[in-house]
Amino acid sequence: MNYCDRDMKRIFFLLCIFLLIFAGCHRKDKQGTVDSSSSNVEVVKPAFDCDSAFAFVKAQTDFGPRVLGSEAHRQCRDYLVSKLRQYCDTVYVQTFTARTYDGKQFVAENIIGSVNPTAERRIVMASHWDSRPFADQDPVPMHREEAIDGANDGASGVGVLLEVARQLSLQKPNAGIDIIFYDAEDYGPRESDNASEGEWWGLGSQYWAKNPHVDGYKADYGILLDMVGSANPKFYQEQFSTHYAPNIVQKVWGTAYSLGYANYFINQPGGVITDDHYYVNKYAHIPMIDIIHYDRVSGTGFDPVWHTSQDNIQHIDKQSLGVVGTTLLQVIKNEQ
Repeated sequence: MNYCDRDMKRIFFLLCIFLLIFAGCHRKDKQGTVDSSSSNVEVVKPAFDCDSAFAFVKAQTDFGPRVLGSEAHRQCRDYLVSKLRQYCDTVYVQTFTARTYDGKQFVAENIIGSVNPTAERRIVMASHWDSRPFADQDPVPMHREEAIDGANDGASGVGVLLEVARQLSLQKPNAGIDIIFYDAEDYGPRESDNASEGEWWGLGSQYWAKNPHVDGYKADYGILLDMVGSANPKFYQEQFSTHYAPNIVQKVWGTAYSLGYANYFINQPGGVITDDHYYVNKYAHIPMIDIIHYDRVSGTGFDPVWHTSQDNIQHIDKQSLGVVGTTLLQVIKNEQ
């Protein structure tokens, strides 16, 4: 054996050691990557079409303000019934007389679409479809007697739920889903009105909670949507929701967190809001929560366009609709 052979073997031996060390480091890095990802498993988000949801919102506002007794109200009613008939297994139209704070009476209609109507496990998902008859919070006094489009306050939640219904028609869930559009929610008194004592808000949800569309109707829980279409909304945990249905709040906020929506669904207390869910809890005894944008700096607690002439389609954000709709579909998926 000469020195050249010995040197070559030494070089070969050192090269083998280097390769083994390199391979070990590579395996360690690869193993570290697997371990890291296993603690943060990516959730496959359910399909939700933001453009479709936005189109559903716009279709409602295109009719004009959906005030009780108006032609726009009647036209929108027909539109919503036709859409639910397209996507749901069964549709109910619940007609009742709404007696408002100012002594007027209107024919009002709750619209209900049921998916899997025979399933025992049921979830209620709701929003109101009427709009405010006056812009009493408008900064311009001359606009305060005008009816509003209610793009965010009403139509946004309805648009999200129509897209949820459309997605459920493509892939049926195991649970039964009842989508309810409450009427006569937003005809409550203004601060300047001398209204008598009474529950003048949420007339449609009050009626349904006392007179459900199916005799003996029961649901495991409910989710209400209200004002979910503004840009960068903050959904704090509304306090009637945490009082009546704390486990449902945690279910929904936890689902949103798993989808990466922690910047929208804030794990902090919000305001105390007498919305449709309050009457469902009070009279139907169904634990229902409210997903509602809460603004801590606006002065009203709501979006700056709330109850103003500026609550129109220009202030609806598609991404916000998608965040809420995707969360709802994931909640339904998790019930499988």
